[in-house]
Amino acid sequence: MQLPADDLDPVLKRLRRAQGQLSAVIRMIEEERDCRDVVMQLSACSKALDRAGFALISTGLQQCMTSDNPEREADLEAMEKLFLSLA
Repeated sequence: MQLPADDLDPVLKRLRRAQGQLSAVIRMIEEERDCRDVVMQLSACSKALDRAGFALISTGLQQCMTSDNPEREADLEAMEKLFLSLA
């Protein structure tokens, strides 16, 4: 299923945030920062990635639900599998 790029702006925003957080984690490890701080930043990065994935699935589900989608049932099944892979 193809999703319009305009609909994915919130996903891209979350992914850019996660990218920045991951860069911070790498920098913190290189600087030998306290492990608690590193793990907290890594947790924030992980959460941002999860939210990006769920936002992507949500957008896909909205596309699936349109009445003019000839592959609606197959797309819904695929989106359900994707959702479960993140859960």
